[in-house]
Amino acid sequence: MTTARLPLFPLNAVLFPGLVLPLNVFEERYRAMMRELLKTDESEPRRFAVVAIRDGHEVAPSAPGMPDGTAAPEPGPTAGFGPEPLTAFNSVGCVADAATIHERPDGSFEVMATGTTRVRLLSVDASGPYLTAEVEELPEETGEGSGALAEGVLRAFRSYQKRLAGARERSLSASDELPDEPSVVSYLVAAAAVLDNPSKQRLLEAPDVAARLREELKLLRSETAVIRHLPSLPATDLTKAPTSPN
Repeated sequence: MTTARLPLFPLNAVLFPGLVLPLNVFEERYRAMMRELLKTDESEPRRFAVVAIRDGHEVAPSAPGMPDGTAAPEPGPTAGFGPEPLTAFNSVGCVADAATIHERPDGSFEVMATGTTRVRLLSVDASGPYLTAEVEELPEETGEGSGALAEGVLRAFRSYQKRLAGARERSLSASDELPDEPSVVSYLVAAAAVLDNPSKQRLLEAPDVAARLREELKLLRSETAVIRHLPSLPATDLTKAPTSPN
């Protein structure tokens, strides 16, 4: 297994390989991280690891979306995560490659990153201005029957989209751009489905693509049935919005 030491960015969200992660970075520990990443030559990847914070733990103020100007930033790299930050995070996360890091006049950063590979968190170091972690890259195993499962998941996902969008009278056209490569399908659906973080985390941790697709098929069928019987649920239009894990 390939291991590496990377800056660690905990979030109240699950990042999947291939998905875009926009960040507004305004807390000092993460500003320091971005300043360090900017020292990396543009020809090299500016990588950091993203892990989801376990339910029940305090959420780091830096997160996707606009910063809360009324929130007082906490000092120190472990603020909000307790004396053993490793226990505050899920053990599997995703490496992010920052394509753009833009510093604003007030010293905060606008970052656009993309998930690349899954990693397992081995240790967390809090000795610097921001957290770093030793991570181990996880293999991307295909599993048995992933091709047929991907086709079934795409059909279920289209039905799920229609229910969420309230588009019961129309079908999505065949020209709608959805991938057919099983691994890409598995991550796209995991990111786009309206699921809680523990469910998304289980999908990220699936042992192989086929296992992830099987779980998604169950979840999509279950969620579609719930929506069908609860038509008053607020509609979320995933047929038009760009796919984002946030």
